[in-house]
Amino acid sequence: MTGKTQTVPELPAEVARAVKDVDRLAVLHGLEMLDTAADPDFDRVSSLAAAVMQVPMALVTLVDLERQWFKSCFGLDEAETATDVSFCAHAIAAGDEPMVVVDATTDSRFKTNPLVTGKHHVRFYAGAPMIVAGARIGTLCVLDHEPHGFPSRAELHQLKSLAGLAASLFTLKDATRSGAIAEAALVREEKRRAIALDAASLASWAWDIRTDIIECDTLMSELFSLPRSNRLRARDILTAIDPRDVYQTETRFRDALTGSDDYFGEYRVKGFHPPRWLATRGRVIERDGDGKPTLIFGVNYDISERKLGDERQRLLLRELNHRVKNTLATVQALATQTVRHARQPSEFLEAFGARLQALGIAHNLLSDREWRGIGISELVQIEVKPFETAEQPRMTISGDDLLLSPDQAVGLGLILHELASNALKYGSLSVPSGRVDLGWRTQGRRDARRLVLTWRESGGPQVAPPDRHGFGSILIRRSLAKVISSEVTHEFRPEGVFAEISMPLEELSK
Repeated sequence: MTGKTQTVPELPAEVARAVKDVDRLAVLHGLEMLDTAADPDFDRVSSLAAAVMQVPMALVTLVDLERQWFKSCFGLDEAETATDVSFCAHAIAAGDEPMVVVDATTDSRFKTNPLVTGKHHVRFYAGAPMIVAGARIGTLCVLDHEPHGFPSRAELHQLKSLAGLAASLFTLKDATRSGAIAEAALVREEKRRAIALDAASLASWAWDIRTDIIECDTLMSELFSLPRSNRLRARDILTAIDPRDVYQTETRFRDALTGSDDYFGEYRVKGFHPPRWLATRGRVIERDGDGKPTLIFGVNYDISERKLGDERQRLLLRELNHRVKNTLATVQALATQTVRHARQPSEFLEAFGARLQALGIAHNLLSDREWRGIGISELVQIEVKPFETAEQPRMTISGDDLLLSPDQAVGLGLILHELASNALKYGSLSVPSGRVDLGWRTQGRRDARRLVLTWRESGGPQVAPPDRHGFGSILIRRSLAKVISSEVTHEFRPEGVFAEISMPLEELSK
């Protein structure tokens, strides 16, 4: 479809202009999502939209020049329709807010539309634009064969929020694809020029300055030519650095930590001819009461060939370094802990991706509200409902809506995701007979109120306490570390997992 410029004759002029907008089409085609395989992430969004709006059909649509293609299709057996009969073309032309058609047979724009008069029998439509890089690439829309009353403000807000989530998924998957392309290009370049293996490999680490112990990937010990280990002493690392670079490395490190939270350095490892050059990027994660660093996360990687190579190779590695620097602060903590507890690479990728998505959901909600807080009901619906099945509901959710602070919302969102994910894999949601009762209440006086949320599983496989706690359990217990006076109980009872979260309620205004 790319490159065609013919008109869309049956669309109104203002709608045709929106569809044919060059910048919009550039963003759409740049995603390279048209005609791709089904994706359960988008299917969960469309099914959730149908449930929220109480309709039988929901679509994630990408509006191209001549056709609108469905990335996800819930309740409708179609892959695409022509753009000139598309409701969604009108929706992206209407602006950033959802467009609603309560009865298409009475709407002059659509009453003769084949989707209305033909076999699809569309009567009700509500669609919210998905905005990526400022462009409305398509919509998350819901449809019904019967007319509806106009949706409530809350329903339209939920539809718009889900459309934002779908847009974020497109952005995230595009970034992943772009990273894979860049990595493949680097591998081809490395082979062609016969440079060192794993030139862009990263060794991640966490340095506890109080104990002088570095928890790290085994690649870290290999880079410094030390015995293979996941635990190193910082002084052993310093001893492995070429004496010519020790003073400069120590000086730059001290200066960086006293002046800012970030450190970047390059140095040689002694005993190699030609020399092995390593680069380090680090960031202070924790400081003590006096402001002294206590915990630092970072990465090391081999830059020997970059030092010896031509300008093209150096530019490519710099781009990768830039990508690492931009993502380190946001995901380093989750990534380091998840990979430490994962038994297989596939387990790490699945767990890390899911946790990052759960974190992103809470951040997107907070961003929409300018970080003023999130209602607990909405947070629960977004984080937990994707694990529910519409055909056989097995989750009971109860409690009055309350406003959570940003720290509470992010921490509680991660806890709910871990509980629901574990229930689906191993607990009550893993079998048809299982149930989950999720409820919350307030207790205490008005000036000292607390939120008490309980998660209770039943009807599932018999539960035995684990021999060791994985990162999921640790994450459940520590996710509210920033919330003072918070308490988390997490028990593996024989009849099912039980969790209770207690935290103070702050006076926030929506």
